Amino acid sequence: MRIDIITVLPDLLQSPLNHSIIKRARDKGLIEVHLQNLREYGVGLNKNVDDYAFGGGAGMVMMIEPIVNCIESLKKQRSYDAVIYMTPDGELLDQKTANSLSLLKNIIILCGHYKGIDERIREHFITREISIGDYVLTGGELPALVLTDAICRLIPGVISDEESALSDSFQDNLLAPPVYTRPAKFRKWEVPEVLTSGNFAKIEKWQMDQAIERTKARRPNLLNDEIES
Repeated sequence: MRIDIITVLPDLLQSPLNHSIIKRARDKGLIEVHLQNLREYGVGLNKNVDDYAFGGGAGMVMMIEPIVNCIESLKKQRSYDAVIYMTPDGELLDQKTANSLSLLKNIIILCGHYKGIDERIREHFITREISIGDYVLTGGELPALVLTDAICRLIPGVISDEESALSDSFQDNLLAPPVYTRPAKFRKWEVPEVLTSGNFAKIEKWQMDQAIERTKARRPNLLNDEIES
């Protein structure tokens, strides 16, 4: 998979993309993540990427010309399955969305800034709009990183134990059950006896029961979503 992230702050993204699982996946050639500096497509001597909004109002708006030129330049080199805009008013990112995007080959992620982007970009170039929550950040870089991480870890070979990804919270509309590790007893706190019993049938039942109970208590809407689907 190849992900191109269009941003005015490429340096902000460098460190997270060059550490941990994403770095190892890039080193193995399992994924490609390329940062496209929007200012290279800026207008005029100052390489401007924003301007005042028509009709007045506070804040600046990202201009149509630099973004369109960047997207079209990328599309001349390869075809893209999705052009995603990170925006608070997009669809809320969930595990199903990450699953579906992980099956694609090439995607573009556009990071917004200021008061947003010229609406004509959304009308004519963006194929999907995604939000990571009902709040506003200073830019789309952090949401783009969240989306990239959520997608990349699902690609075969990125995580050495692929079953780990399949058992994550939200994969089956359930939160993950509690997990424990050694020592089995710390101070007066003991690991549930069933987990050290070696009876895998009982362990699986316990884990499922715990997942359901935890979901009921913390995110009952997930169970409702499963019933509706």
